[in-house]
Amino acid sequence: MGLHNDYPWVKAPVIIGAPMRLISLAPLAVAISRAGGLGFIGAGTEVHDLQAYLQETSRLIRETPIAGCKANVLPIGVGFITWGFDLDIAVKSIQDHRPAAVWFFAPNNNTDLVQWTERIRIATQGDTKIWVQVGSVQDAVEIAQLCRPDVIVAQGSDAGGHGLERGAGIISLLPEIADALKHQGLEGISVAAAGGIVEGRGVTACLALGAEGVVMGTRFLASNEARIARGYQMDVLRANDGGISTVRSKVYDTLRGTTGWPERIGGRGIINQSFLDAKGGKVTKDNMEAYAEALKKGDAGWGENGRLTTYAGTGVGLIDQVQPAAEIIEEIRNQVRDNEIRASNRQSKI
Repeated sequence: MGLHNDYPWVKAPVIIGAPMRLISLAPLAVAISRAGGLGFIGAGTEVHDLQAYLQETSRLIRETPIAGCKANVLPIGVGFITWGFDLDIAVKSIQDHRPAAVWFFAPNNNTDLVQWTERIRIATQGDTKIWVQVGSVQDAVEIAQLCRPDVIVAQGSDAGGHGLERGAGIISLLPEIADALKHQGLEGISVAAAGGIVEGRGVTACLALGAEGVVMGTRFLASNEARIARGYQMDVLRANDGGISTVRSKVYDTLRGTTGWPERIGGRGIINQSFLDAKGGKVTKDNMEAYAEALKKGDAGWGENGRLTTYAGTGVGLIDQVQPAAEIIEEIRNQVRDNEIRASNRQSKI
């Protein structure tokens, strides 16, 4: 399998930590990789901080090396929101530190990714593999033809944070992408699944659909290593019935001032008073002022009656405790093994 060849330290099933902007930084990415997964730093659009993030990663790896990785390659990845990141700065940082992978998301145009892909591959002589996140079959095929990425991340509509405002769930999206790539003679590209996956049953389902690896973001919000406000984390534990309690919208971006996203992309978060006050998705001056006041409250600004943004996916109701990343991954692996045993036993009885 491609992922095991490119990242020899990973264990099956391959658990991938999503590059959550400002939350998934060196401690979380390294903890996930150290546990046999592949962790990503969420560089997002923070152009001036990436060198510091990668320097911290290098220090953590030097202190306790991860067996099986190349000596000159960091066993983590870096995620870029390409509409808002300077390509020259990205290339310099990646060339200096050589992470095992880069993850591209949200270009203004898919053709923009051609230059990103070519320059990263040249700068690292192919040591850094190319991942691209998509939310539709059309984007998957177009980007595969344009860039020949090493991995396509198929993000279903249940995903937290940013994704296509209109899209399919992972159950239908992943196999349709796999079939479309095969039809175009591009089946050599690995496909990873993302969107609403937080525990072993979801991982088992995605593996059955043909995913080589499974991405989790929301689950790692409730990890010890995430850089996250306590109020945000407690909101994740509080929420349930994620299909009802979360919504994909532009309201939260408007309130936070992160309005450079391509038009077709919105952010899924837990419904709160800020969203309820934005009638028809319109954010008023009063709502903006109330959000600014909530920022001053710290952790008290989150919650059911709070106003601060809690990006999270529909799987949020399956999360009930904060754990170390390694413990989360081991628990999921055990669940997957148990699921496989139960499935085998059922088959033997047929």
